[in-house]
Amino acid sequence: MATPDRLYEDLKKHLDFPLAWGTSPIRDFREWRRTARATVEAHLLVERQDETPYAPEYSDRARTDAYTQELVTLSLTRHERVRGALLTPHGSGPFRAVLLLHDHGARFDIGKEKLVRPWYDDTRLAAARTWADQYFSGRFVGDELARRGCTVLCLDAPGWGDRGPIAYQDQQALASAYYNLGSSLAGLMAREDARAAGFLAGLNGGRGVAAVGFSMGAYRAWQTAALTDAVSATAAVCWMTGLKDMMVPGNNTLRGQSSYYMLHPGLPRFLDFPDVASIAAPRPMLFFNGGLDPLFPADGVRIAYDRLRAVWHSRHAEERLHLKTWPEFGHVFVDRMQDEVFDWLDHVL
Repeated sequence: MATPDRLYEDLKKHLDFPLAWGTSPIRDFREWRRTARATVEAHLLVERQDETPYAPEYSDRARTDAYTQELVTLSLTRHERVRGALLTPHGSGPFRAVLLLHDHGARFDIGKEKLVRPWYDDTRLAAARTWADQYFSGRFVGDELARRGCTVLCLDAPGWGDRGPIAYQDQQALASAYYNLGSSLAGLMAREDARAAGFLAGLNGGRGVAAVGFSMGAYRAWQTAALTDAVSATAAVCWMTGLKDMMVPGNNTLRGQSSYYMLHPGLPRFLDFPDVASIAAPRPMLFFNGGLDPLFPADGVRIAYDRLRAVWHSRHAEERLHLKTWPEFGHVFVDRMQDEVFDWLDHVL
């Protein structure tokens, strides 16, 4: 009789991602993109919500010397209204637009506030400053982008900020409830992020937007780019690897809880993480990794980067893909990394 460990290793060994570009029998790239995107969408378990009106409501408007701050409440799905922070530079525009996607970090009392300074709540401001000091060199990334002339939108994912806070140990129960109802927590987040990109593109006159995120937010960024052409460029910091290389003893993906926000049951039978991100090719994409990041082993990052590079090369678009490992950093998005992302966005938006 096979032991659980032997069964696990056998299942892992037989993951060969047959729908990946270059492995798939589909040779036309546009047809491959359509098929791969449809495969991802089928595994989200949450139906499209394109016909649901956004019906935005604005509140708590304030001004800085460079941009206007306001809260916006939207219907990203028909199930719930979601509140986010919207920053708009002063002037007539048009402005570049950035959808910011917050991280996980096992801290749920702040979501959008991790990236946008919460002018509307002093308690959250204190927590957000602590988070910014730990991961972002004390900066609020959204505010930095707004000062550089970008319209910025950042919303709470399910369980964070105004949509929580849940406790760490509640994640598995929440995901289980969704699965038992024929739905998916990870699929809901994916659908909401794609809808948020569409809303921001609409505010931006139909022009494309950049999806930018750190950690789980990076996962959300490249996933959103795979799901919607509203995203014209993507910057993903500290979340890219090969699935099999991440599934090693001690890694978070084997512990449950947090992994449920990034778990689409059955999808790995067809596509690996870099394969999903490659659905966005040949649009501009940036991936940063910290060489000291304990969450993403170097071998997995290298394998993922090689697979991404091969796809953009096949499209004769190598110059649109920016891959970099920062050997001196761990799981952070510090000022030097931010500045390079900001400069890159200046060139691709």
